[in-house]
Amino acid sequence: MSRLLVCLDYTVRGLLGKATDNFCEDGRLIEKTTYDHVTRERLDRILAVIQGSHQKALVMYSNLDLKSQEAYEMAVQGVIRPMNKSPMLISGIRCLHFAPPEFLLEVQCMHETQQQLRKLVHEIGLELKTSAVCTQVRRTRDGFFGLDDALLRTQWDLHNIQDAIQAAAPRVAAELQKNLSLKLGHHQLPSTGQPWGLKDPSSTLELESCSGQ
Repeated sequence: MSRLLVCLDYTVRGLLGKATDNFCEDGRLIEKTTYDHVTRERLDRILAVIQGSHQKALVMYSNLDLKSQEAYEMAVQGVIRPMNKSPMLISGIRCLHFAPPEFLLEVQCMHETQQQLRKLVHEIGLELKTSAVCTQVRRTRDGFFGLDDALLRTQWDLHNIQDAIQAAAPRVAAELQKNLSLKLGHHQLPSTGQPWGLKDPSSTLELESCSGQ
């Protein structure tokens, strides 16, 4: 059965110049490399290639007829989603900050794991003809829920949780109605294939710094 899926937003911090066994800064050091040749323009080109490859895969896994009005309307609204199991799919990726050796990425994706996002940093380093490790992965948005909707640990009590649920209820109902109307009449079809670089999709709920766990 098809599922209603939302994109998750992350900020991912990377550090150029070294590689470790777990893609994290605190992992066992495998090698050190130079990175003086890496520029913001070169990084942006690599990110554009990654995004383009994943967007093509997203259309494939959506099982939409690309010539149909439905596919056009969903593409315009940015709501194309995979109908079956898929590897991690990136709908958007860009560099927010570049100050070598450090860089900061914003990633919109689905079917991801923390480890896959760390590995993405490693693979970006390889594409840049150097190496890179991940220093932090932070989820900033889950669907239409952002950081402003999050409760601090000290707010985890019945009163605050009830208030948060009540405040979010109208947005949840509106989003469900929108997604159901878009998916009405859409049928699931089998699909195969892998996008650029990553395998074995799953999801995760935690916010965390890169700890290598």
